[in-house]
Amino acid sequence: MRTTAAVLKEASALRRAATSLASRARVERAGELTLTQVAVLGRIAVDGPITPREVAGRLRMVPQSLTRPLAALEVAGLVRRTPDPSDGRGALLHVTGDGLAALRAEMAPRDRWLAQAMAAVCSDDERATLATAAQIMLRVADYGGGVAPVEP
Repeated sequence: MRTTAAVLKEASALRRAATSLASRARVERAGELTLTQVAVLGRIAVDGPITPREVAGRLRMVPQSLTRPLAALEVAGLVRRTPDPSDGRGALLHVTGDGLAALRAEMAPRDRWLAQAMAAVCSDDERATLATAAQIMLRVADYGGGVAPVEP
């Protein structure tokens, strides 16, 4: 069984690697939207229709921090609101066709760079390992332990 110190060392190495990869990939982005707008638009595209509070929760943000990014996305026609049938005072967010196109445009340069980098420096087995690691990292990212819940 691994010791706490060993797991902490592995966690630190993984965090540094994930941070370095994310930083490098951000350099390759299209840059038409802010990073927050891309994150919000992506959550709505994947999980929508979704309430603003749910978007905030999934992004580990407070709902008030989404006011400006959501307003900008709506003004640009990338997101639209509809009444929430389960809560007459609330709204559901939907990504529009233009929103999907904008999200693809933001992600395409990142994906191209990462595919080129993986092809250049990884063996077939290593690329398969990275694909498995990506699934594991998503599960780890969804883990809620040790984090204060988003305010109700």
